[in-house]
Amino acid sequence: MAGAGDDFAPRLRATVAAYIRFATEDAALLEVMFTGKHRPGAERLVAAAVPAFTLMQDLVAEGQAAGELVAGDPERVGTVLFATMQGIATFINSDMVAPDLLDDLVETAVAQFARGPRPA
Repeated sequence: MAGAGDDFAPRLRATVAAYIRFATEDAALLEVMFTGKHRPGAERLVAAAVPAFTLMQDLVAEGQAAGELVAGDPERVGTVLFATMQGIATFINSDMVAPDLLDDLVETAVAQFARGPRPA
């Protein structure tokens, strides 16, 4: 995100792309992160996930404050964005979508998310 500049849209795009790349390039670790946190004694794993969600909520709040994203609860909006990212990663990891479509999917997801729930 630091290399994306100061404008919100490129920073959002970079964050989304970085997460999906991680999630598709290290799918086994991603699975451990999501399934392992439900095991007894997984408090450290749960705590380790907090920064990723906090980063997304902070980025959403920043975009809302700048008028780049629709208003609303940053936690809820961030959760929807995170679910979109996770869904794209899941589709790629399960061979439902070709990995070479990642950049186009990121661009489409960010554009639609930034445009908000209204027709173009």
